[in-house]
Amino acid sequence: MKLEINHDRRRYLGATVKSIAAAELTMIGGAAQPETTQRKKMPAIRQGTHTSFDSLKQIDAGVLNVGYAEAGPADAPAVILLHGWPYDIHSYIDVAPLLASAGYRVLVPYVRGYGSTRFLSSETFRNGQPSVLAVDTIAFMDALGLKTAILAGFDWGARTANITAALWPERCKAMVSVSGYLIGSQEAGKIPLPPKAELQWWYQFYFATERGRAGYNKYRQDFAKLIWQIASPRWNFDDATFERSAASFNNSDHVAIAIHNYRWRLGLAEGESKYDDLERRLAPGPVITVPTITLEGDANGAPHPEASSYAGKFSGKYSHRNIEGGIGHNLPQEAPQAFAQAVVDVDGY
Repeated sequence: MKLEINHDRRRYLGATVKSIAAAELTMIGGAAQPETTQRKKMPAIRQGTHTSFDSLKQIDAGVLNVGYAEAGPADAPAVILLHGWPYDIHSYIDVAPLLASAGYRVLVPYVRGYGSTRFLSSETFRNGQPSVLAVDTIAFMDALGLKTAILAGFDWGARTANITAALWPERCKAMVSVSGYLIGSQEAGKIPLPPKAELQWWYQFYFATERGRAGYNKYRQDFAKLIWQIASPRWNFDDATFERSAASFNNSDHVAIAIHNYRWRLGLAEGESKYDDLERRLAPGPVITVPTITLEGDANGAPHPEASSYAGKFSGKYSHRNIEGGIGHNLPQEAPQAFAQAVVDVDGY
């Protein structure tokens, strides 16, 4: 069924795209070379130029009825933009029209537990384990009749793109991933980190308690705003920008999905056995073969790995870009031109 239904606020987010060793490096077969070609240049756009999507739709996909925004020609190459926690489709409010104007069909789905996405059955387990979000992405593509798409995301969305590309590379034409390679496992989640690193994950430990579940349920908007401020310390978003996204957290399944995701990652909650084979394939940290550009903001206050630690996880054509100008964790919303440019460029790899 398919139904239509500032620390630096003045900056233009044609944020400067810089690279490793003073030039962006492209990896081909393990060798690094300066990248000298760029496809159609995205126009400069002021962050927050757009406040709403032109087209919001619903479609049954797998166990969900998925709410999603769509822009661009229906017969154009598809790009799926995947959001994170605690964010929503509005992270791509300025990216979507840029890509549509470049000739792409842009699809921005609400993750399970967000916005207008709903479970088709009240009996379905409210599972937030990362591999299931990738299964949702494939189901979404199947429902739309898409054989392949470019996948791009940040936070949970980057992890979902990584997992989808690793498990179903034939469905992923290319990928843009903020903070690089984010595939993990429950076993990896059991390994202690140095105290300063553990401190960055304070909310994960809070969510491991029933007090944490109750606290997030009671204060979910205050909690989300705090995460935004910590993760993007130089992004002076206004109340209207936050409230557009915060409305999606009123989904009745939001807390259950968020809590299960973080508890599963710590090995404190079980997943569903039907996904065990996927988890076994992901546990070794498989190499991703599809063409990829990874991005990192110069003011990302959220936990994230160094780019040098994951470059070897990409065996196809690959490059990494550091985005400057006080850009934090919500990179597509803070630097829409740079994010859209990466999507267009990776399509030419």
